[in-house]
Amino acid sequence: MPEKKIRVLIVDDSAVVRQVLTQLLSKSDAIEVIGSVSDPIFAMARMNQDWPDVIVLDVEMPRMDGITFLKKIMSVRPTPVVICSTLTEKGAETTLQALSAGAVGIVTKPKAGLKSFLEDDSADITHAIKAAAQTDMRRMKAMTMSLSTAGHATPANTALKSTLQPRDQQHTSSLAMSSTTDRLIAIGTSTGGTQALELVLTKLSRICAGIVIVQHMPERFTAAFAARLNTLCEIEVKEAESGDRVIPGRALIAPGGKHMSIKRSGAQYHVEVQDGPLVNRHKPSVDVLFRSVAKWAGKNALGIIMTGMGDDGARGLKEMLNEGAQTLGQDEKSCVVYGMPKEAVKLGAVQQEVPLQAISGHIERYSK
Repeated sequence: MPEKKIRVLIVDDSAVVRQVLTQLLSKSDAIEVIGSVSDPIFAMARMNQDWPDVIVLDVEMPRMDGITFLKKIMSVRPTPVVICSTLTEKGAETTLQALSAGAVGIVTKPKAGLKSFLEDDSADITHAIKAAAQTDMRRMKAMTMSLSTAGHATPANTALKSTLQPRDQQHTSSLAMSSTTDRLIAIGTSTGGTQALELVLTKLSRICAGIVIVQHMPERFTAAFAARLNTLCEIEVKEAESGDRVIPGRALIAPGGKHMSIKRSGAQYHVEVQDGPLVNRHKPSVDVLFRSVAKWAGKNALGIIMTGMGDDGARGLKEMLNEGAQTLGQDEKSCVVYGMPKEAVKLGAVQQEVPLQAISGHIERYSK
């Protein structure tokens, strides 16, 4: 019996985008494009007759913007949505709003050379849609609602953090000598990870161990994502740059389109950001980070693999465990996509599976 195809609706005001996406996706044996429309008003009329499995959605459109449309979908009938966004600073900010509202993935498009870009990146687009189709939208909606009602860092906390950071940077040497070599936390995640990371990081105190993170996300979007988390969290969150120190109270997020690894110099850890080939179809790759942590931190590290499609990070986490690190996997019940943790469990890389809501507690206890 042939496998059921993923039924996709494209919503984009660009006729070129609609045409090219339809042609590309129609080449996949796993995908069926059931329609392409120019705005959410037409989309709603079409969906009333034939509801899709996945929606590919532009965010900047006439009559109704993509964010408003996305919120309507999430309130009426939660459906996996992949955002089709431009590679601009404004596009990144808007896309983050969409992810917070329940979107599950991002497809990027430049302002120029659109047709050749989409054709070159057809494998990524197909992968994003397949990942979206595996998303558990009940869990995604529950996580989105948790974020909307959660109490994040107050303006007072944010102001306190900004006044303390310069002092931290001036006096980190002795602190690093005494504590950063003792504890380091590495996190890898993909589909559903932006919301999951927000739930985890906003609960952490400034005494937590230094954190390094790979979240599968396109170039430019990680900077906006890190900046947004930095305003919400008590800890410092930033997009990683080569030479950045891994210190308590700081989380470094790998830049989209680059690999991130850690190195140790004396008693101090720092990150290296560099280009390179895709690893497990990704750049940044969780395996690249985890393997470097296994090599340079070993038993002084905690590895955590969270929601996401595929197996990136599973082998690297096993290497961490083999070198004496502690390892956690997000459990199936709380994952939006139980792919990456499942593969790590199958390899014997996960010592303990825990629900998403418990991960921050484990990080705090490990840090102490």
